[in-house]
Amino acid sequence: MSRDARWKSLLELLVERGRLDVEEAATDLGVSAATIRRDFDQLAEQQMLVRTRGGAVVHGVSYELPLRYKTARNASEKERIAKAVAELITPGEAVGLTGGTTTTEVARALAVRPDLASGSPALTIVTNALNIANELAVRPQFKIVVTGGVARPQSYELIGPLADGVLSQITIDTAVLGVVGFDVAHGAAAHDEAEAAINRLLCERAERVIVAADSSKLGQRAFARICATERIGTLVTDSAVDPGTVERFEEAGVKVLAV
Repeated sequence: MSRDARWKSLLELLVERGRLDVEEAATDLGVSAATIRRDFDQLAEQQMLVRTRGGAVVHGVSYELPLRYKTARNASEKERIAKAVAELITPGEAVGLTGGTTTTEVARALAVRPDLASGSPALTIVTNALNIANELAVRPQFKIVVTGGVARPQSYELIGPLADGVLSQITIDTAVLGVVGFDVAHGAAAHDEAEAAINRLLCERAERVIVAADSSKLGQRAFARICATERIGTLVTDSAVDPGTVERFEEAGVKVLAV
């Protein structure tokens, strides 16, 4: 296992459990305790975790795993969700994409749609996510509009008043939201309040809003609210979603597609 792959695995285990012992992590990853100690020390230097006697704990009260360290957790579910979302988009639309692993998959699914592959720009993509803009900029079928702002390293999203300035001057047909949590009572949410503010503005400028989220995100809350449930028209999730959860969202007026 490479160092990068090992670090990704360690950080994901730490997020899930809150605390890791050296011996426990060494057993889980099949490496020596000395290797784990060295990894913990190096990750602590980068402020990715807090070193403790014999192990490590998550950094801070509310921990967000940076996008660059996220492995393909629920990868097949996210790919199915992304394909289903992409099929909801009509050629000629202006589409807003927030940052996140699922919305990145939506961008990739749009990129390979055959009916969007030729001619003048088939879609206008508005995004504050640098990684999404980078992936789609080389494809002539898309007109890419990137908001201004300050880059947030955890998610590659641009935030702040410069991003506000661009979004306040445009309108879009469909906004596709990636979320940390989506709960019927509390709405869609993100970890960071500045990121949530940009996503909220994207929703306000859109005719319709789609949430793309695997079932692990549903019924969950996060620190910063993006928008209320009634602002969401469609939720695209995976087939493992609890039927009771689907019923509650549909009762709230959200169309649910489980794929």
